[in-house]
Amino acid sequence: MAASIRSIQTAVPPTELAQEAVRDLFAAQPGLTRLGQRLVATSFDSSGIRTRHTVLDELAADGRAPTELFVDAATRAFSSPSTGERNRLYVGHAPGLAVTAARRALDALAPGITAADVTHVVTASCTGFFAPGPDWALQRELGLADSVQRHHVGFMGCYAAFPALRIAKAFCDADPEAVVLVVCVELCTLHVRSSNEPDQIVASSVFADGAAAAVVTARDTGASAYPTLELDEFVSTIVPDGEADMAWTIGDHGFEMVLSSYVPKIIEQNIRTALAPLLGSAGAQAASHWAIHPGGRSILDRVEQTLELTPAQLGPSREVLRDYGNMSSATVLFVLKAILDQALVTGTMDARPAAARPTERVCAMAFGPGLTVESGLFTLRPAG
Repeated sequence: MAASIRSIQTAVPPTELAQEAVRDLFAAQPGLTRLGQRLVATSFDSSGIRTRHTVLDELAADGRAPTELFVDAATRAFSSPSTGERNRLYVGHAPGLAVTAARRALDALAPGITAADVTHVVTASCTGFFAPGPDWALQRELGLADSVQRHHVGFMGCYAAFPALRIAKAFCDADPEAVVLVVCVELCTLHVRSSNEPDQIVASSVFADGAAAAVVTARDTGASAYPTLELDEFVSTIVPDGEADMAWTIGDHGFEMVLSSYVPKIIEQNIRTALAPLLGSAGAQAASHWAIHPGGRSILDRVEQTLELTPAQLGPSREVLRDYGNMSSATVLFVLKAILDQALVTGTMDARPAAARPTERVCAMAFGPGLTVESGLFTLRPAG
């Protein structure tokens, strides 16, 4: 059997932020110029986001959080925690979120595949650092074998799920009995700050916290109660002249995002070339389903228009953006999960045996520092 994703599950922190309330919080910050206020209103209102999740209770509108590290409870003004203080929160929250997503992914497959079957762990994150890290927490909290091989994809940004899945596929291609647990966990809101800079305002309007886990294997475990995604091919491309438009660096008061307003235009100009090695002469017609990393609404708009996709094909990406925002590397797995959940519902209405149902192709894509475009082509197999 081919290496395939047998399960995807997700987890988000309990604190939910309404986009309008967060907009008002940022717009009311002292030191914000009138231009800054207009940029905040425009960025937040045009983001396509309704709700996001965060580990920072302080950002919630009620102001009843037990700490005041980021926001003064009385004035609701932002403070400026050091990078070390922000990273300590990452250490406190990231492992638990990763474990929750991973446990859900494994539980969805039991008894066919359990924690005892896992041979490799691949984690991805760019919003914090510590060792032993989330990969070690997964091994300990899930009761994985001490012999499990652990690998971490660090600081690659929003496209990091693709290198992680590519690594998982390589392990499964080399050993058909391998079971790889892939986990992306990101706490992007740890790096929010008040600013008049357009890049920082855009980042504050879209980024959120979340984790996603996928179980990848080539094992033959019999009929599946869940649709699966065969990992067919991956392609990595660097867009010319995009290095300065998307970047992620470490500053004294958090990680600093460069997210130029030119990014959607750059993607629009280069997306067909970037996808050509993956899709060949068939172009966008090679795939029925599309999992586009929702870096922002304007990016999805440009992709839809340039590739002439239907609103339904961009539906899962827009829904994830609307309900969760941009969770960096975890986000495209949220979109793939939405496609699998949709396929499960469709399959329950199809009376034919799974073998008699047509297979479909899924094209997934994400963008990150460089400007790097990572893409993958999957075969969607129905449950059964």
